[in-house]
Amino acid sequence: MTGVTIYMEGGGNSTGEKKRLRAGMNGFLRELREKVRESRQQWRLVPCGGRQRAYETFNNARGHAGESEVIILLVDAEAPVTAPTPVEHLRTRPGGGWDLDGVDEDQVHLMVQTMETWIVADPEALAAYYGQDFRANALPTRRNLEEEGKTAIAAALARATEQTQKGRYHKIHHATDLLACIDPAKARARCRHCERLFATLCAAVAAG
Repeated sequence: MTGVTIYMEGGGNSTGEKKRLRAGMNGFLRELREKVRESRQQWRLVPCGGRQRAYETFNNARGHAGESEVIILLVDAEAPVTAPTPVEHLRTRPGGGWDLDGVDEDQVHLMVQTMETWIVADPEALAAYYGQDFRANALPTRRNLEEEGKTAIAAALARATEQTQKGRYHKIHHATDLLACIDPAKARARCRHCERLFATLCAAVAAG
């Protein structure tokens, strides 16, 4: 393996917003990043803005990647995952229909159902970040957070944070900071597709 490159959804349209998301997600994925760098390989995380742009950039990169370079697509599922694989989910999801023929299943990963699902997996980190008047009891308590819909996650975050000094959760202003604060182990325990991402990349590093 010569390195890992992750093309992910998110970061908006500006260079500054993409830079912030890159820093936040690198913080969340720090265990993987460190493993790659310890093996003297290259680590790159590329926020692409919209999900369609992430898909197109990933597809283009596949055509130019070396044989031993690990190329990953990371996007929101946007809905419950009922298909047997992430590739099939993205191929058949209404409004999606992405052509992923020839793509290895280990190259495609989902944030189920959104990136915010990973964030709410660690109420303690959220409470520390937002401080006084944060309402932890507004967050979903179910063990399998991937069963919580996108709208329900957004509503829960809004209720939990609306009275705090930082104000209601804002994707651009808060998410990047929170990604670097939350405990990945908690997200992995409550979100099986998060665990899948970590397990896949840990195995790739170990295989060299």
